[in-house]
Amino acid sequence: MIKRIQSACLLQTILFPLKEDIGHEAAVQAVKEEVAHYKAQLIQRHIKHQILDETEQPDGSIILHIKKQYNQYSTDEYFH
Repeated sequence: MIKRIQSACLLQTILFPLKEDIGHEAAVQAVKEEVAHYKAQLIQRHIKHQILDETEQPDGSIILHIKKQYNQYSTDEYFH
């Protein structure tokens, strides 16, 4: 019997840390730009996703909790 994936979804916690080789304000701005770029890429690549939580940490880094489509599998069960 062959098993087939009918639907799939990833739950991820992504840390966008500050760059250490630049000043704090520039590092905070760079992280915000990196997060915006990541979100834009999801849209550009037509990856179904849902941002569950986005939290700026006291040091300025950002933690993103996201649910997103895995490969090109159906996500009907996961996104309503």
